[in-house]
Amino acid sequence: MPILDEINNRRAYRSLAPVEITTDIIESLGHAAQLAPSCFNNQPWHFVFVYEKKRLAAVFQTLSKGNSWATQASMIIAVCAKKEDDCEIYDRKYYLFDTGLASGLLILQATSIGLVAHPIAGYSPKKVREVLDIPDVYQVITLIIIGKKNEKISHLLSEKQIQAEQTRPERKPLETFIHHNSFEGTE
Repeated sequence: MPILDEINNRRAYRSLAPVEITTDIIESLGHAAQLAPSCFNNQPWHFVFVYEKKRLAAVFQTLSKGNSWATQASMIIAVCAKKEDDCEIYDRKYYLFDTGLASGLLILQATSIGLVAHPIAGYSPKKVREVLDIPDVYQVITLIIIGKKNEKISHLLSEKQIQAEQTRPERKPLETFIHHNSFEGTE
């Protein structure tokens, strides 16, 4: 399948059905992240795969109210990095960019094996670090919620979330963010 098809199939669904988390799944997702490009091949990322029920329940307690739907996840991946592990060239700190690339490839791999991989920002980084024993020097950049798409709409979703579940949220038109030869104009 062409990669653009895989990208098109990726959706941030919130209605989740359980999936058995296996070593093969974790290694497949990890391998996709491992192959991501990074500045000088520093590979600054760390991924904490949380699937053990008790620890997963503790991570659920770190979520904001708007992410209650994520309590249906079979796994949550905490994505972490620290700036000292990657390039810092003038004012550019590459650890966030490079970790984002690795996360994107992980998400595409999850999509290709039939999983939903939904990154979120609604959580307490401090509580996540405590629950998962992540040292304070690491930034918890995102949590990626993992499950299978459930055809039945979850009762935990808001009206806005239900709408996004049923119809892909509109994407910006290409001409609003693609620039030819200069930012200000087209040449």
